[in-house]
Amino acid sequence: MSTPEPRVLRYVEALREATDLAMAADPSVFLFGLDVDDHLGIQGSTKGLQQKYGPDRVFTTPLSEDAMTGLAIGAAMAGLRPIHVHIRMDFLLLCMNQLVNIAAKARYMWGGQVSVPLVVRSMIGKSWGQGAQHSQGLHALFMHVPGLKVVAPANAHDAKGCLLAAIADDNPVIFMEHRLLYPTETPVPEGAYAVPPGRARLCTRGDDVTIVGVSNMVQEAVRAAALLAEAGIAAEVVDPVWLRPLDVDTIVESASRTGRLLVVDNGWTTCGASAEIVAAVVERTSETAGIRIRRLGFADTTCPTSPWLEADFYPTPRRIAEAAATLVHPERPPRLPEATRSASIQFRGPF
Repeated sequence: MSTPEPRVLRYVEALREATDLAMAADPSVFLFGLDVDDHLGIQGSTKGLQQKYGPDRVFTTPLSEDAMTGLAIGAAMAGLRPIHVHIRMDFLLLCMNQLVNIAAKARYMWGGQVSVPLVVRSMIGKSWGQGAQHSQGLHALFMHVPGLKVVAPANAHDAKGCLLAAIADDNPVIFMEHRLLYPTETPVPEGAYAVPPGRARLCTRGDDVTIVGVSNMVQEAVRAAALLAEAGIAAEVVDPVWLRPLDVDTIVESASRTGRLLVVDNGWTTCGASAEIVAAVVERTSETAGIRIRRLGFADTTCPTSPWLEADFYPTPRRIAEAAATLVHPERPPRLPEATRSASIQFRGPF
């Protein structure tokens, strides 16, 4: 008897399925945010949920991020489990006081008597010239704050499992979604399952260089690994999945074995997630480890609108591969094949 093919879902469909499962299992879960009830349903991630659960549990909001975040925090403190959808991570800057001074600190300030089980969904990533105010990956700001958890799933399987874990968590979770990941497909189990905080994932295995990617940079790193393989370099790609809490041990083990570490962030490198990852690795390895280290991220400038300038702003598979190859062979990096040969490769398991 032949084994049935695994069920494949798009990233955006996995987000919707996780929300549906959580709302069906727990009447305290509700979903709100600008345009969640629109016919397009936030790229499809909330499509049909209002029709299924009604306008009391799925509803749109005014353009008032600060006030609506306050509503979400109050509802969470009162025993509900809100999922607050923000179309762009940039817009979280409009509710930073609510998130940083109220949501993140309430449990501590009330001696554990108050919980804030709040999920804040926010999108990042380029598309049709989003420009300076709609392209930012601000996850490092939230990683800095005790009391907040931060997650950046890079495939559909983890998008579903991380969202279910975040909804069940009694702490506020910043859930980061890269819009270029939305159409990517991965085998996804039908039932409920969790991808819990604090566990990184090995996407490819290799002994020559460790590449840590954040969000969509995981997929770009997998494509870079394919280019490196053609040049005889075996790259191990690590997806942190959860950025806070961060699974440093898995990264340290890999980097200690390969002796080379490249961290590719979906944000700027200055005071960013890549800086934290590198610092954590250095602190946990001996002075004699001799790990060669490099970081890549956004160009150190405001994000341009022009696609031609965007091409130089974001890390690409070829630039990632070139940086990794230089770590492995600093004297004479090998010649790499054209990046177009790996453009369609994406990480699809194992899970």
